[in-house]
Amino acid sequence: MEEDDYESLPPTSTVITHMVAGAAAGIMEHSVMYPVDCIKTRMQCLVPDPKANYRNMADAFYRIVRYEGVGNTLRGIKVMMYGAGPAHALYFACYEKLKATLSRKGQSNHLAHVVKQRMQVFGSPYKNCMECGRRVMCGEGVRAFYRSYTTQLTLNIPFQSLHFVVYEICQDKINPERHYSPLSHTVSGGLAGAVAAAATTPLDVCKTLLNTQERCAIRRGRTSIRGLIEASQAVYRFQGIAGFFRGMVPRIIHQMPSTAISWSVYEFFKFFLTNQQQQASCDGYLSATSHVPVLTAETPD
Repeated sequence: MEEDDYESLPPTSTVITHMVAGAAAGIMEHSVMYPVDCIKTRMQCLVPDPKANYRNMADAFYRIVRYEGVGNTLRGIKVMMYGAGPAHALYFACYEKLKATLSRKGQSNHLAHVVKQRMQVFGSPYKNCMECGRRVMCGEGVRAFYRSYTTQLTLNIPFQSLHFVVYEICQDKINPERHYSPLSHTVSGGLAGAVAAAATTPLDVCKTLLNTQERCAIRRGRTSIRGLIEASQAVYRFQGIAGFFRGMVPRIIHQMPSTAISWSVYEFFKFFLTNQQQQASCDGYLSATSHVPVLTAETPD
């Protein structure tokens, strides 16, 4: 039996392995790149506070750290980490399961997205994630956590399609044998994230508006912005076509290393866990065979 490639796991352990590796990848990805995600959210605001009208990413990071403290770039990180583990566990497990057909299961961690983006905006009134979630629930109801649900799904379809297709194409080119190769996984993941992020920025802008519910963008007589169409109209009304591409650079800079980290961590854990499983199976086989009596033929007298 020659097949020991980590891409081909035993059917009894595949799902668990992928879920553990995926959870580790998701937590690492979102933890490391969270400050950039915070800057992206700030730069996507339609009518930013004069104190938060940043020229570019470097200006945003400098002004946030100088005037608000470095801790403000991490506001909301706890809720995102809590959601990232289970979300990515399912995310990668579904990816591996449906890999042959390139079908994708989008991430659906809506409560975490709403809370973390409300914590990220300039002048956020919330002290912590629990208070934010409680006040949104009491003031706007459970539906507030799902306003961007349809938009999130609409965003995930092209994002994940591009993401995985580009990743697989890059792997075909630079790692055709599909061996464990940290460099190829990192490069392929980074390129895949950059392409997908750039192409889906307009939808991400609308999703951010639906999550943050900027008061200035809500029309008179309405209590909230509801759905992708209303969000698109609000973005165009305030910023024109250019508004749909606000925050594209930080989104790419966030997604490129994020997906590189995610894929490299995921492939490492998949490789490591598979080796552990194979070693355990081998040890079990040797242990079992060592107790089998050896039969010898006796010559009759």
